[in-house]
Amino acid sequence: MSLEDYHKAGKIAHEALEFGRELIRKDAKIVDVCNEVENRIHKLGGSLAFPVQVSCNEIAAHFCPLSDDETIFSDQLVNLDVGVHVNGFIGDNACCVDLGGSHKDFVKAAEEALKAAAEVLRIGVQVSEIGKEIENAIRNYGLNPIRNLSGHGLSNYNIHDAPQIPNYDNRDDVKLEKGMAIAIEPFATDGLGMVHEKGTPTIFSLTGRKSVRVGFVRDIQKEIESYNGLPFATRRLCSKFSPEKVSFAMKQFQQLGIIHEYPPLVEKNNALVSQAENSFYIDDEVICLTEKKQ
Repeated sequence: MSLEDYHKAGKIAHEALEFGRELIRKDAKIVDVCNEVENRIHKLGGSLAFPVQVSCNEIAAHFCPLSDDETIFSDQLVNLDVGVHVNGFIGDNACCVDLGGSHKDFVKAAEEALKAAAEVLRIGVQVSEIGKEIENAIRNYGLNPIRNLSGHGLSNYNIHDAPQIPNYDNRDDVKLEKGMAIAIEPFATDGLGMVHEKGTPTIFSLTGRKSVRVGFVRDIQKEIESYNGLPFATRRLCSKFSPEKVSFAMKQFQQLGIIHEYPPLVEKNNALVSQAENSFYIDDEVICLTEKKQ
């Protein structure tokens, strides 16, 4: 385990998130924001832990535009989620931007929940206690936590490791241990508080390896293998291969059963969703990896 790499990944993730926050404005093209943030990550010396995600309104997570997506920002509630790795060690953070100006409580609810959770982090705390703090902070704004999304452990080339960090008091007695890296990730909504998969996936991960005959498909498979199992977007592949070749290769991988899809996660009542997130290292003194001071 490299604490130095966690620190570096967290620092880059924070800088990229703040850079992206400033790019989110009305009439900006969503795909351009994603591309610019990803380029900034590479310039700062990091690699993508997952594609930059920009999820608007009722979409909580897992939205990533295609290369030719012409969609622009308008009055949406926008969640920006940025993950960076350095030698496989991950910094994961997110923020919410209220472009319409009428949903500030959503932004505050997620941010205050994140702060409340951070204040109780320590070796030996039960994850349900963290969830209780998150839930109480969100409900103070008259909103509901999303119960089937959670924070998560971080480990080498693994963005969603144990333990799960619930966004409500789920009575789980699992305790944080010294040396854990975790992401705390509150989601607030005025809806049911549950999400489901809905829409066309644009984020994927490779789950295995099988022989392919076509040369350029082998090249694309090799490129994906270099991500070490981390999620990727077809947009990333299209920066190195033609969209036609990428589309053909992806169909081949799907037929072979070696691709996992991540469709957008949408609030079940199509209600608004806000998000906030930071990454932490659990030690005698808990370290926030994705804060400016790092």
